[in-house]
Amino acid sequence: MTGPRIRRLREEDWDEVAALEERAYAASGLSEGEEALRSRHRASPSTCFVLEHAGSLGGYMLALPYPLFRCPDLSAAENGAVPENDPGGNLHCHDLVIAEQERGRGLARRMLRHLEEVGRTACYRTLSLVAVQGSQEMWKLLGFRGRPEIGLPASYGTEAVYMVKSLEPAGTDPAPGSPAQDTEAEGVPRATGYAGLPVGSTRD
Repeated sequence: MTGPRIRRLREEDWDEVAALEERAYAASGLSEGEEALRSRHRASPSTCFVLEHAGSLGGYMLALPYPLFRCPDLSAAENGAVPENDPGGNLHCHDLVIAEQERGRGLARRMLRHLEEVGRTACYRTLSLVAVQGSQEMWKLLGFRGRPEIGLPASYGTEAVYMVKSLEPAGTDPAPGSPAQDTEAEGVPRATGYAGLPVGSTRD
């Protein structure tokens, strides 16, 4: 049996993506609904992916170009397309969710590495996310630096933290710590991460 593979999100994936998102965030009040999720995808389909395994989805990740130190508002859909290739710009990992049965296998890290490779190829200089659900320490171990001074939309609640990672070879952010344990909480960005991983948790 082949292992999980990462591919671009397709129209037929949306039922499963929406279900994963609701399970990850509804209890914490961070679920944004399918139409908002679709709007993030429409803004940048080349940076939105799913993890396919055994005929079903083991997770998904939504990312889109976004100005550094800004992020999508969970209470509003994107109102227009965002340039997909903004040399020198920032790529925002808005949402990363791993299905319950797939957690603990390092798949969140694998999806994040994939996004980093895509970002570098497209000449993005930084990767950002909003850490929710207490996931900041996990993202720090993956090389992200917290920027608690950055104000966030009220839709993220009071505990969320904006985080940034350099995609440049030399990197200007602090070096990652020891390899992170793949806790893969419900949401990691909103990124969302969670990251992110809503990057959250980017949601993870």
